Amino acid sequence: MPGAGDQAIGVGDGVRKAFQLSKCYGASFDPYVRPITKPVAGSVRVAVAGVELATGWSVDVSTGVVTFATAPANGAAVTAGFLFDVPVRFDTDRLDVELTGFDGAEAPSIPLVEILP
Repeated sequence: MPGAGDQAIGVGDGVRKAFQLSKCYGASFDPYVRPITKPVAGSVRVAVAGVELATGWSVDVSTGVVTFATAPANGAAVTAGFLFDVPVRFDTDRLDVELTGFDGAEAPSIPLVEILP
């Protein structure tokens, strides 16, 4: 289950209210930060300055933007934990299937491509 402190998504400045969900992969010296645009509804947990917030914020599940009712204080770490979906499509127009038995078949490879926003 996601924890509210799993991923850093920003630092408060006392003015900004909207923060994009993101996930960081890799080592600290060469990280890859992936914007999250399809969080699973009901899975997002948010914390400001290490304190999980049950209210006072919302998330748009079609964009992954977390919006606070009141801007986080200057210097306050904004973190979140969440599950997310990755939209994909098939990479080919045909699928090779091998019949392995009377009631079964096997698809040795199903190539998928991520749909980027």
